[in-house]
Amino acid sequence: MTTMREALETAMRHSNPDEAMAALQADGVTIATQDSMTQAIHDVYCGVMADHTHPNDKDREQAAALLASLGRQA
Repeated sequence: MTTMREALETAMRHSNPDEAMAALQADGVTIATQDSMTQAIHDVYCGVMADHTHPNDKDREQAAALLASLGRQA
């Protein structure tokens, strides 16, 4: 199992950003912003049966909390 640090070190050896991103993805690392995490939370937890079509404030708050937790673990 590759650690986040090892995956980053491997990716940093590439001079091309696309190759670096591909290396991260190959090691199972995903880059997320609050906007992309908000959409992912909405897609997964609200799904097609949601009473709203776009992410709402609760989805955004959950994304911020999740990203903060991941940041503390890195």
